[in-house]
Amino acid sequence: MVFRFDFGMVKVTLTVTAALSPDLSPAGESHGDSGTRKSHAGREEQSEPLPGFHVKAINHTKDVAMKILQINSSARAENSHSTRLATTLVERLRAAQPQATLTVRDLGRTPHPMLDEAALQALFSPAEQRTPEQAARVAQDDALIAEIQAADVLVLGVPMYNFGVPAQLKNWIDAISRAQVTFRYTANGPEGLLTGKKVYIALTRGGLYRNTPNDSQTPYLKTFFGFLGMTDVQFVYAEGLAMGPEAEQDALASALSQIEQALLA
Repeated sequence: MVFRFDFGMVKVTLTVTAALSPDLSPAGESHGDSGTRKSHAGREEQSEPLPGFHVKAINHTKDVAMKILQINSSARAENSHSTRLATTLVERLRAAQPQATLTVRDLGRTPHPMLDEAALQALFSPAEQRTPEQAARVAQDDALIAEIQAADVLVLGVPMYNFGVPAQLKNWIDAISRAQVTFRYTANGPEGLLTGKKVYIALTRGGLYRNTPNDSQTPYLKTFFGFLGMTDVQFVYAEGLAMGPEAEQDALASALSQIEQALLA
């Protein structure tokens, strides 16, 4: 007997002689390790996760490789708290799902171009009428869209810059927001086309802004991802990082605890 399952971007066919195998449950708890990760440029980079803890596996069908997309948006190439927290979260996911694949898009090391008039002209020109320069510009956005379409899980590291998200992240947001591709308008309003994905966002701040009117990041990111169809979004906060060494350590310890709880959810 043949059974076919559709998990959004992944389709699975199982052939059995009597009944479904009972061994379709998530992997058990496991300790994470540092390991390596491959960047979008194909580099193998040694990750630097924060200290470990137990993590429960995401409910993912056995033998179906979970695809993780990590977005680092800090302007810092090194010593970024948001990048370290995102890397820690990814390493915990991969510890629980060793077969998972990882794509890293580092927007600080390789910034995406902003949405300007030339980019708009390229995007709104029919493909067959684009100049080579316009085709190349659209292809840059296409690459980011393909990455997020393929991903099952997104992990973002997002510092707070002047009460907002980094410009590098805004450029990425503009690039992946394309009508009829990642969202569309219907008679009932907008409809997101990137459904069935899990999103984790590690937010780092120098001060204390969570659950206050000064936190513009959380509602903005929740609205944006929801608009594209990603409604399963969990936030991890590291706040007070600029309020002294003790406050910094407390903030990172709190973030680790939140990561643990987020992965157990």
